[in-house]
This record gives sequence, C-alpha cells and structure tokens, in this order.
Amino acid sequence: MGEKQYWYISNRADPEARVIADRHYNRQKPGTKQFVPPGRCLVLKREDALWITSWPKFARHAWEGAWINSCFRNEGPLLSSNLIQQAISATRWKFPDTPELGMITFINPLKVRKKRDWGRCYRKAGFQEVGRTKVNGLIVLQLLPEDMPEALPPLDNQLKIAV
Repeated sequence: MGEKQYWYISNRADPEARVIADRHYNRQKPGTKQFVPPGRCLVLKREDALWITSWPKFARHAWEGAWINSCFRNEGPLLSSNLIQQAISATRWKFPDTPELGMITFINPLKVRKKRDWGRCYRKAGFQEVGRTKVNGLIVLQLLPEDMPEALPPLDNQLKIAV
C-alpha cells in the first residue's frame, strides 16, 4: 500500500454520501438525512465510494468495544481491499487509541454476491473470519491492531494557516 490517501473526510449527514449509503444493503431507512449509527464515527467518501467507521458505546455482540465498519460501498475502479486499508489508516488517524479488539465488520451472506468467499475484499485487506452473530448469523470479520496499517489522515485535512 502506498502513502497516497484516497478518501475525503465527511459527516453523518452529507447529502452526497447519503446517495451511496442509500444503495448499501444494510441501510434501514433510505432517504433519511443521517445514515450513521449513533455514537462516535468517521465518515469517508469519494465520488464513487463510502466508508463508515462506527465506535458505539454499547453493542450487543461478543466484540463490544471494537470499531465497526458499518458501511463500505465501492462503485468505482479502485481495488476495494486498497480502499479498506486506506480507510483503516484514516480511522487510526481520527481515533489514535485503537481498541484492543481492533475493527470488525459484519457480512450478510443473503445480501451480498459471493466471490470465492464471503467478504473477499476484507480478507485481502487482512481481516480474518472470527465467528457469526447469534441473532442473524452474520459473518464476523476482524482486523486486529497489530495487523492494521499505520495512521494516515484523509485528504483535505492539512492544517489551514490564515494569511
């Protein structure tokens, strides 16, 4: 992975990012202004992709305390695994205290296309399958802190100096 960052920082109510979020399979209420779960978050966007890192205070699963990639959608030509690694770099920049459980994501095998294996782009980015959720049977993929790329700020986050 190179040092070039692909993502721009955004927010939980960005109207351009919401358009992409509305096309993600886990979007509960398409069209609503906010598209990020409650709690701390980092929203990253490109014209053709969206990433959301959520860091909820409370969770009802065995990986409570981990960052959660609650949305990733790539509609462009860049490799998804590269975008994922860059998004994790930006997450580490935003939240320097990486949780012990790292980052997880949930894959619903009933809602996504299977390639060679479920969540292939995440696996290529270093995630490992660690189980399934008890309620819905979602596949849980995890990336531990020691396997994460270094922190790197997203685009448009240089210190602005008043002239």
